[in-house]
Amino acid sequence: QVQFVESGGDLVQPGGSLNLTCTGSGTIIGRYTMGWYRQAPGRQREPVGTIMAGGTAFYPNSVKGRFTISRDNAKNTMYLHMTDLKPDDTAVYYCAADLLGSETWRYWGQGTQVTVSS
Repeated sequence: QVQFVESGGDLVQPGGSLNLTCTGSGTIIGRYTMGWYRQAPGRQREPVGTIMAGGTAFYPNSVKGRFTISRDNAKNTMYLHMTDLKPDDTAVYYCAADLLGSETWRYWGQGTQVTVSS
């Protein structure tokens, strides 16, 4: 059974940093394009970034320069390093794996809550 599990969500103050982890099991992530998404209450799920199998990453303007995606294929794990966090970054963060087409992914994690508040 293929499974992806996110961890690392927490309550953090504005301007703070946080690292999220997405670990896969039952498959080898090295073959996949992977991504991070987030969904805030009352809002649609939105992309946070995508990382290709070779390690090249792409980000939307909303997080560019603040968020960094990386991956360690040997550990079957993807990371999201977030800095200069803002209250608008508050959301449930999800990892996704195996991009099938435009915004369509084969696998999703269950999500981890990030709350940015003083």
